[in-house]
Amino acid sequence: MAILVTGGAGFIGSHTCIELLNSGYDLVVVDNLSNSSMASIKKVEEITAKKVPFYNVDLLDKDSLGSVFLHHDFESVIHFAGVKAVGESTQNPLKYYQNNVMGTLNLCEVMQNHKVLKMVFSSSATVYSPSASGIMTEENLLGASNPYGRTKLMIEELLKDLSASNNNWSISILRYFNPIGAHSSGQIGEDPKGTPNNLLPYIAQVASGKLPIVRVYGIDYDTIDGTGVRDYVHVVDLAKGHIKALDKVKTSNGVSIYNLGTGKGYSVLEMIRAFERVADRKIPYKIEARRDGDVAICYADPSKAMLELGWVAVRDIEEMCEDAWRWQKNYPEGYTMSEMMNKF
Repeated sequence: MAILVTGGAGFIGSHTCIELLNSGYDLVVVDNLSNSSMASIKKVEEITAKKVPFYNVDLLDKDSLGSVFLHHDFESVIHFAGVKAVGESTQNPLKYYQNNVMGTLNLCEVMQNHKVLKMVFSSSATVYSPSASGIMTEENLLGASNPYGRTKLMIEELLKDLSASNNNWSISILRYFNPIGAHSSGQIGEDPKGTPNNLLPYIAQVASGKLPIVRVYGIDYDTIDGTGVRDYVHVVDLAKGHIKALDKVKTSNGVSIYNLGTGKGYSVLEMIRAFERVADRKIPYKIEARRDGDVAICYADPSKAMLELGWVAVRDIEEMCEDAWRWQKNYPEGYTMSEMMNKF
């Protein structure tokens, strides 16, 4: 039996595919490539020396998705597929509700029809309301502040209702904090289309000269240096968390929720300084006004994942930056350039 990985060509999905294959799993990837590249699947195959069955299918196309289930005997599903830019979600909320919520509804219906009732779901720390302490446990108050976060919160509620209706469902919900880094080979990493929405790939592109300057939003927060503090977790550590969650759904029923983070916070300026040390160059930045909705501090309490899953993030901030910089140097224009080079 195989594991279905939706969105498996994306940043976190492709790294998880490597960990799955290295752990002895057979897998199948479904991805519509709207925000990813087939090149990442080819790199996964090169790194693991294993073939990855791939279907270019959108979860909104329920019939095509159903045909994938007809051709494979699935044990579980790891569900990454969806759109994920917070800023874009405020400008085009309908796109986010349609892709994320409707896509998951279709997936769950097809899974139920084929009696595949085990899922690991890719959620987000954006489901939480701001906390005075900045420390987030799984019991913190929920209340997403943007359409992207609200789609994740809606899906979490959907999955809880689904499980309540049939106790044969087994679901692990993983609330990520800020995934960064890349595979140590430097062959797969974060390949944003257009200007990066996340801090580290933005810093990396400034370090490489692709972008001119890092914009730092806010210098007057009550933090170590006045800039916002976040929990950054290496994408390989995060991928390994999915393997642990997969083990969990095999042996349990109901819904379990886990934070995946390091339990440590780093400020924006600390991240810039760390990347400067790794890249051995100055990274220009400009202080600008705070952005609406940003909070001073947000980091995970990951103790539940440690206790119940046996998962701990082990890679430090230097290794995160080193791996991200190696990827950036190898693919300064992302996969697009590498694909063009391969044609000649």
